[in-house]
Amino acid sequence: MLSLQTKDLTPLQIQAYLNYAVAPRPICLASTIDKEGNVNLSPFSFFNLFSVNPPVCVFSPSRRVRDNTTKHTLENLKDVPECVINIVNYDMVQQVSLSSVEYPAGVNEFTKSGLTELPSTLVKPPRVAESKIQLECVVKDVISLGDTPGAGNLVIAEIKVIHINEDVLNTDGSIDQLKTDHVARLGGDWYCRVTADNLFKVAKPVTTVGIGFDAIPHAIRNSKVLTGNNLGQLGNVEQLPTDVEIEAYTQSDELKEIFDATIGDNQTRELQLHLKAKQLLDNGLVADAWKVLLAE
Repeated sequence: MLSLQTKDLTPLQIQAYLNYAVAPRPICLASTIDKEGNVNLSPFSFFNLFSVNPPVCVFSPSRRVRDNTTKHTLENLKDVPECVINIVNYDMVQQVSLSSVEYPAGVNEFTKSGLTELPSTLVKPPRVAESKIQLECVVKDVISLGDTPGAGNLVIAEIKVIHINEDVLNTDGSIDQLKTDHVARLGGDWYCRVTADNLFKVAKPVTTVGIGFDAIPHAIRNSKVLTGNNLGQLGNVEQLPTDVEIEAYTQSDELKEIFDATIGDNQTRELQLHLKAKQLLDNGLVADAWKVLLAE
């Protein structure tokens, strides 16, 4: 494994490693305004949600590694501590990239990128009409992390108004993750797109207490078939199936076939049962997988 001391690396090297490693990162397309009323629009991938009560986002207009200068967004926020965080979707990503060009102060990136200004309801900076989700924010604080090239400036922005395009909503008014078509930033010129074919769910142990990895029987824990993800699924159940449940499941034709085909061959039987359990786990059928693994 390559191990690097950050003190031995240049800021440009650190940036290259971390931008590829800490990814994907959501993109904040921030619109701001200066005291003369000039609008600025710029994307930031050092961005995330940090609190819901109060609702707070944080993003970082870092000092340029190249020449240690600061960005117009940061200067604007010192003059007018308000912004709109416009969430980026695939249909606008090329225009968002264009808005990142370092135009001179006073140049409106809305005009340069072709994105559409939409008046905000509470703050002075405009929203981006093409964004499906827009967050009007009041800046509570800006924390400087240093004055050297690449140093960040944490903008702590409290969300005051949430605008959501009806196109991404379910009938109950909640956001449908399958409809947002989000894009995220990776390293270099790389981005990724959140589409239905690469989305998956992981059951969260919010109200339950899983038995844990250490409670999984040794033979299962050291399986040559089951992956770490599979074992994590198994450890997330609250309790193991009962003997009655296991016995009932072993009466299925598929399990009978495995047992009949492996009479006197315990090693092959274990392999086949683990393969069957993995198939069930990969389809989210954790309880059934446990019944297979505990069958005798």
